[in-house]
Amino acid sequence: MANSAQARKRARQAVKQRAHNASLRSTLRTAIKKIIKAVEAGDKAAAQTAYIENVSVIDRIADKNIIHKNKAARHKSRLSASIKAMA
Repeated sequence: MANSAQARKRARQAVKQRAHNASLRSTLRTAIKKIIKAVEAGDKAAAQTAYIENVSVIDRIADKNIIHKNKAARHKSRLSASIKAMA
């Protein structure tokens, strides 16, 4: 356990920040699932709409360093490719 007042405060802040980051990661996963669900439904227009709406969510979370920017780019690339591959 933390011995100094400063270390105790940092431990408290870390708990709060971890909860906030977990919430953002959950938001990211939900955004990705929305796009995947639209792709699996087979409706290309709905998939494109979902993609456009949720790309900003992915970028925003990458900007906050919750995930690496390259990981965000990889997700967007793969989702975009899956939409383009639809008949």
